[in-house]
Amino acid sequence: MTPAERRAWGRVGGLTAQARYGGVAMTKPARDGFRAKWERLVDPAGVLDPRERTRRAERALRAHMVTLAMASARVRAAKSKARNR
Repeated sequence: MTPAERRAWGRVGGLTAQARYGGVAMTKPARDGFRAKWERLVDPAGVLDPRERTRRAERALRAHMVTLAMASARVRAAKSKARNR
């Protein structure tokens, strides 16, 4: 089997699984784990009220995403500046 055929069959398998189970259901364990990671980061001892821990975790995740967006914008600006020279 060629690499292209292997990719095509992998794609068929992924699409079939999504059709059967739904993409949201398939990624729920990963999303839950991702959220739990942020909750552990803001409350490693597990002493906060669950609602407060969730609120802080959401803020920490948003801060992280803004940091990534700023870094991405900086790289795009540098690439644009290099192209326009």
